Amino acid sequence: MRKVVDKSMLGRAWVVATSNDDAIGADSLVKKILVTRGIADAASQERFLNPSIKEYMPDPSVLRDMDTAARVIADSILRGDKIAIYGDYDVDGITSTAICIKSLRALGVDCMWHLPTREGEGYGLNPHAIDDIAAAGAKLMITVDCGISGAADVAHANDIGLQVVVTDHHSPDAALPAAAAVVNPKRADDTSGLSYLAGVGVAFMTMVAVRRELKNRDLSPDMRARVDKLDLMEFMDLVALGTICDTMPLVGLNRAFVATGLKILDQKKNLGLRTLMGVAGIKHASVYAAGFALGPRLNAAGRLDSAAPALELLLTDNPLIANDLANKLHHMNQERIDIQNAIMLRASEQAEQSCRAGRCSLFVCSDNWHGGVMGIIAGRLKDKYNLPSCVATRGPDGVINGSGRSIAGIDLGHIIHQALAAGVISEGGGHAAAAGFSLNAENEDAFREFLERAVGEQLNGQVPTCEVVADAELDAGAATMKLISALDALEPFGQGNPEPTLILHGAMLRFATIMGGGAHLRGSVATSGGQLAFVGFNLVGTPVGDFLLDDANTNTTITMLGKLKENEYNGRKSAQFFVEDIAVGQGI
Repeated sequence: MRKVVDKSMLGRAWVVATSNDDAIGADSLVKKILVTRGIADAASQERFLNPSIKEYMPDPSVLRDMDTAARVIADSILRGDKIAIYGDYDVDGITSTAICIKSLRALGVDCMWHLPTREGEGYGLNPHAIDDIAAAGAKLMITVDCGISGAADVAHANDIGLQVVVTDHHSPDAALPAAAAVVNPKRADDTSGLSYLAGVGVAFMTMVAVRRELKNRDLSPDMRARVDKLDLMEFMDLVALGTICDTMPLVGLNRAFVATGLKILDQKKNLGLRTLMGVAGIKHASVYAAGFALGPRLNAAGRLDSAAPALELLLTDNPLIANDLANKLHHMNQERIDIQNAIMLRASEQAEQSCRAGRCSLFVCSDNWHGGVMGIIAGRLKDKYNLPSCVATRGPDGVINGSGRSIAGIDLGHIIHQALAAGVISEGGGHAAAAGFSLNAENEDAFREFLERAVGEQLNGQVPTCEVVADAELDAGAATMKLISALDALEPFGQGNPEPTLILHGAMLRFATIMGGGAHLRGSVATSGGQLAFVGFNLVGTPVGDFLLDDANTNTTITMLGKLKENEYNGRKSAQFFVEDIAVGQGI
């Protein structure tokens, strides 16, 4: 690592992982980036640059309990049982549920589904919902993206004669639920090496195993035809969407899932997704489109009320219903944004007080904040202050419900499990980067201090560094469509394989102006290769925005940090830089 900027305009240090790359070609730069990301030999690079399901997909049996799960589900299907899918209200849970429902319906199964409400039921299994499922005549319940922490609820299901298969990807408690099968790559005794899968990835592999199990059975001609016709690859768009939106690492099998799934998404075979893409103005599928356009709209339903409209959109074959649901989700997302912005102002005030007190974690809480946006606010605070952040709402019933997001090096899911074991919180779960929790209001201060101590222990005396690691530094004149084309080989981008962050030297500011309702800006810089357009999101009101918008700084040479992307306008494609930070003069 080599430091390039000591202190940027946002107060951060910039370091670069490679040597100065002005003189090397775009293809060589891609290989250097791969090396810095630990992909050094030619064979590994070739495999990484050409991800495919055939290359990466293992036998589903590598997952502990998968064979048992497949047998139990296949037995239930062939008995003609009614099967229930119990999902979650986020995109991972919704897409997991959709894949299972679509697969089972294709096999002629009488199936039903349940998605809990965020505000009413909260995350995970609920005994009342289980009672309703049993009363509706279901004989088997398959959980997707949940269930691993529901030992008591699974025991209740067993008591009332409802068989359970758990599929999940969240960290388990010490004791697993006493289900007929528990498929979770994070089980202590699972040796699959697939702990990075999203819930939808586990659900997909479960359906693959079920189809294989059925193919090996003595089937009626009708069932044989149904099994042979079932093409699970058609659901890869849902696998990609759930994996991206749950911010799982895009490595190994996930990388193949997303690369393949985006191609399926671009074919627009799913009526609901095709309609939602139209409402959102998406022309081509990408990780960005999935994560920042489709995902928020699908999530909006579960955040504000019930996730049912989002699931119904993914399941419908009726164009009129799809149009109504897509527009409903679009408007709900705008409502979510308005609520989120109002809460963010108040949450930031509390966060500032904690930062001034020198704390290494953030826990902000207030009365009756909308629970559906807690995770988003936590993510914003984490990004703004570079600290593990938990945001919660205090309800009139004396219960606090919240979500947390963490920085690199701090396993927040582990901390939440520790707090649960210590009795500080009443419910909780998650993984390293994100978690959810509930506690009695009387334990609010105890949780705040528990979080602070636990984060401090993981930091081991180190202060979270406000440092940005760039993949390369270049002369701004090298920011061309040719470089964009070369960097595209590294896609899909996401957790575990971030879009390359570049440092561009020698850019002379020409102009900048406000756009997007006052929060964002756009402009242009002159480079050795001509003009380069730039945009900056949420920079208005920051030191970067103030500098760029000040006419007195026109013709000032700046160094920019951000991402280089393709921009298409009126059929013309050009390079555009997404500015995240700048440095001028003494900071370099």
